[in-house]
Amino acid sequence: MRTGLTERLGIDVPIIQAPMNWATDARLVAAVSAAGGLGTLGPNAGAREPSTDPAVTGERLRAQIRAVRALTPRPFAVNVPIGRGGARVFSDRAVEIVLEEAVPVVIVATGSPDVYTERLKAGGAFVIHATASVKHAVKAEKAGVDAVVAEGFDGGGHSGFAEIPMAVLVPQVVDNVGIPVIAAGGISDGRGLVGALAAGAQAVYMGTRFMACEEAPIHPRVKQALVDADDTATMSWGRSTEVARTLANGFARRFREMELAGVSAAELHQFIAHYPPGPNRRVGGLVAGDMEDGEIYAGAGAGLIRSVLPAAEIVARTVREAHAVIGRLAATGSN
Repeated sequence: MRTGLTERLGIDVPIIQAPMNWATDARLVAAVSAAGGLGTLGPNAGAREPSTDPAVTGERLRAQIRAVRALTPRPFAVNVPIGRGGARVFSDRAVEIVLEEAVPVVIVATGSPDVYTERLKAGGAFVIHATASVKHAVKAEKAGVDAVVAEGFDGGGHSGFAEIPMAVLVPQVVDNVGIPVIAAGGISDGRGLVGALAAGAQAVYMGTRFMACEEAPIHPRVKQALVDADDTATMSWGRSTEVARTLANGFARRFREMELAGVSAAELHQFIAHYPPGPNRRVGGLVAGDMEDGEIYAGAGAGLIRSVLPAAEIVARTVREAHAVIGRLAATGSN
């Protein structure tokens, strides 16, 4: 299942493990890359508690990069979310680390492609920029990025305010840029992979599916919740702050109720920052397994997950399913 993008990245199949805050580490990333996909170290990879020191955060990242290389010689990526305001020092340090460590692929998100693209490319990195609209994909191409992610509103985590589903966003981005497009949003199996390729994407981003895998460094309760999920297991919130999709629980429902009641964006940001109170506030969901009050990002494709599998089996099974779908379509066409 090679595409132009798989050739450029040096991977075997068009599957990229999406970066997920608190949900990745070197073991998961190496497993995906060794299986032929592209593993990605997400924010706070391998960490169990927050850091307020950019130097500490940077060295954590360096250790994870080196741990991946100790496990596999295959290509991998690092995600750099662009920090806002005072948080820019963290992303600045992350960029310094990926350049010092000669990371082959960098996926930049949550900010302008003008911030780091030139510097990363000058350092030899293949730069991918995450976008959620045609406008931002076009801007990223003009800034010189090598590929863009078209993130649909159905994906887990934060997405664009336009709330465009993956199935209609991807073909429109493909029609408007000349660089490879990676489809993201609710893709959990081979059917999603075939659909994305049919829409013109050259690879898929799979996040939630790789949360429910043996190597994912998250709490077993979260993995089981994804296996038990149905089509209504996730919900979106944050129209006045930043649109996000998480598992539907007490945290998400309380946020939505406050938002619908007209609570200000400033107060909602404070709610996110301080709820629930206690030592597990920032990592309570994925790390500590607080299923009621934790902020547990997950995509709408969670309802397609039926088991916790090794990362290599997720990659292999997705490709097998995709080939089976293509075979059925070919048989239908021949009739």
